[in-house]
Amino acid sequence: MASKTTTTITPKRIAHSPSLQSLKKPIIPKEFGGKVPTVIRQRYLNLFIEECLKFCTSNQEAIEKALNEEKVAYDRSPSKNIYLNVAVNTLKKLRGLAPSTVPSLSKTSGRRVVSHEVVLGGRLATKTSFSLSRPSSPRVEDLKGAALYSRLKEYLLTQDQLKENGYPFPHPERPGGAIIFTAEEKRPKDSSCRTCCRCGTEYLVSSSGRCVRDEECYYHWGRLRRNRVAGGWETQYMCCSAAAGSVGCQVAKQHVQDGRKERLEGFVKTFEKELPGDTHPGIYALDCEMSYTTYGLELTRVTVVDTDVHVVYDTFVKPDNEIVDYNTRFSGVTEADLADTSVTLRDVQAVLLSMFSADTILIGHSLESDLLALKVIHSTVVDTSVLFPHRLGLPYKRSLRNLMADYLRQIIQDNVDGHSSSEDAGACMHLVIWKVREDAKTKR
Repeated sequence: MASKTTTTITPKRIAHSPSLQSLKKPIIPKEFGGKVPTVIRQRYLNLFIEECLKFCTSNQEAIEKALNEEKVAYDRSPSKNIYLNVAVNTLKKLRGLAPSTVPSLSKTSGRRVVSHEVVLGGRLATKTSFSLSRPSSPRVEDLKGAALYSRLKEYLLTQDQLKENGYPFPHPERPGGAIIFTAEEKRPKDSSCRTCCRCGTEYLVSSSGRCVRDEECYYHWGRLRRNRVAGGWETQYMCCSAAAGSVGCQVAKQHVQDGRKERLEGFVKTFEKELPGDTHPGIYALDCEMSYTTYGLELTRVTVVDTDVHVVYDTFVKPDNEIVDYNTRFSGVTEADLADTSVTLRDVQAVLLSMFSADTILIGHSLESDLLALKVIHSTVVDTSVLFPHRLGLPYKRSLRNLMADYLRQIIQDNVDGHSSSEDAGACMHLVIWKVREDAKTKR
């Protein structure tokens, strides 16, 4: 009788990292009215620790790194949805530092190893990616040059849309003047009286525009948002989750005003230009940053990018009036940036008028705000705040950060030092090209 011989292969010994079950688990402290529920923060902290245990040299190092990563994600996120996006990015980054955990079948047991993304978000989660860094320009294939320009004509704002969104128009009687159809006509009785655009307090200014009294400004930099709570809804500020009407969570040295809609002079208008038959008037995305002066909000930086998201013009600008607040949280502009700058608003207007014609397509997010800062009148525009409208309609508008996260799965404006005009301009170009390509697919 033939005997059957079996060979036993001794499996390799695998060193297993300690799990949370054998560690003293750190607990996220409960925060009343927090912008992100504690249970969600705790869930991601646990996941961060599990990943850190795979490559850190000690349990304590893994816990400290995970706590730090979770805190950074929380500090960068004004809302729960943004936190979830940032947390998923962080988890991917940590997984990149650890041994690969791509779903696969184990050769020894046949058991499927499932990744964290599949556990958290289902099967579609592995096909969805988020990026903290601005990616390379998307492939536009045949949608370039004249073909892209022709397609974008379908998305241009109409005259009615320009008016209802507050775009500047030439004043019918004053040369160099502008008119805004949404601007309120009432003005304060006293010309020296101003209303702070951050806290709403009335204050007095001298003939030079400086505050008469030294008075601190307490304000909320975040918008009001309705959140569901036990028993109904509650309106809270996104910056600190405080209730509507509460004292501001931020303090500035003095009150400030916007002023752009009150002083509508010094405007220039793009004009018609003759072009060779084989060219088009151009497509650019534009974004501006502004700081508070004794005049109000004035231009301090402008960036223009082309359809390949290459910066073609970027400069800091010295405002005409004295700066009282650099508005760095939003503008990203600091005193050092403007220290050696001699470029003026007139210089910028001259450059833009040479670059653009009346038929050049300009792309931006709430572009009327940028045109008011530039004091430029231009009506051939594609506005991403109109292209991707808020479900409640005007005056509500979706933020550029929110649009990029929802449609392109990219996180922008996550720098604590303020916004970047080049990043925002590039984001607008990405969104518009994505929209054109998606619409083209549905028409096939």
